Amino acid sequence: MKLFIPPIKSQGIKTKLVPWIKEIVPQNFEGRWIEPFMGTGVVAFNIRPAQALLCDSNPHLINFYKALQDKSIISNTARAFLEEEGAKLMEIEDYYYEVRRRFNESHNPLDFLFINRAGFNGMIRFNSKGGHNVPFCKKPNRFAKAYITKIVNQIENIQKIILQGDYRFIHQTFQDTIAMAQKEDVIYCDPPYIDRHTDYYNSWSEEDETSLNQWLDNFEGKFILSTWHSNKYRENEYIKTIWKKFTILTKEHFYHLGGSEENRNSMLEALILNHQPPRIKAKIVYKQPSLFDQQTTLSL
Repeated sequence: MKLFIPPIKSQGIKTKLVPWIKEIVPQNFEGRWIEPFMGTGVVAFNIRPAQALLCDSNPHLINFYKALQDKSIISNTARAFLEEEGAKLMEIEDYYYEVRRRFNESHNPLDFLFINRAGFNGMIRFNSKGGHNVPFCKKPNRFAKAYITKIVNQIENIQKIILQGDYRFIHQTFQDTIAMAQKEDVIYCDPPYIDRHTDYYNSWSEEDETSLNQWLDNFEGKFILSTWHSNKYRENEYIKTIWKKFTILTKEHFYHLGGSEENRNSMLEALILNHQPPRIKAKIVYKQPSLFDQQTTLSL
């Protein structure tokens, strides 16, 4: 399976989990593919539905993909921009922070791309006033020719996917997005992981997790939710409380999160569904000793 990597990076991106997610997507659904937490868009761009409603509370993600859709960003302009700004980064020690300041004032999508690809550890983080505050990755030669070509190819691939489908990009809350869903639609949710990290435009609380649970529980169509199940240190308590009534599939996954090696560990990833995936025929009951007394299903 060929994977299409989006030009925007983020911690916790689902690239390596896309084949697993794709296995359980209902076949030949007639409605829209809806994402209340679009993020980088990696799942939608690899599912490649005919119709999609892609939303996020972070306006800069939405603005970037709208710019690809209306062709205000194309491969040639992106290459020229990254070459010019990358050359300045080589010459001026603190140029990254100049671009970050400029972005926080003007919100230019190309500036967003630049600081996203030059920021520390692929982070997307904003302060309480909405200002991007990720530090520089300390690689002044970041935008080498080969790296720029890689980004430009990603732009071309994702732009082609967007233009081939009927896609809408909207900056709004997850509640407003789910309220727009119809029974024939499929909702895929990838919210910030509760008690793990907040890699979105705003924070994620217990109140948010509970609200999402209620909205999805009331949805008459099918949904898929990505979250974390457990790691060697602790478990996601919400799995065995508010989400326990649904089908839960698990898979081990390694995340490159954190600034130090000891913070980068494997995690048991969970997909929570309100339906039984038809293509997963064999399954066993999974129980993780010492962590869970609530049994969940594991796909083979």
